[in-house]
Amino acid sequence: MKIHIPTPLRTYTGGQETVTVSGTTVNGALEQLTTTYPELKSNLFTADGKLRSFVNVYLNDDDIRYLPEKEAAPTNENDELTIIPSIAGGCCL
Repeated sequence: MKIHIPTPLRTYTGGQETVTVSGTTVNGALEQLTTTYPELKSNLFTADGKLRSFVNVYLNDDDIRYLPEKEAAPTNENDELTIIPSIAGGCCL
């Protein structure tokens, strides 16, 4: 499966915008991603192993937060994961 890496995190994947991993679930794919690129782990997961609240992950076009299985959602080799960090900031005029 392919995982699309957002620009701010590409530093940890050697500049790659897409990496290929295997995994039968979203969690399994993310685990392989962070095993291959260990510096990503602290950017994606909390110290107790939960996906950080500001990290949005999409399985194909579906936000995993709204899937019944969430991170345990099954995947296949043709699926794509997209990681999108939340962006905050800005100011009133």
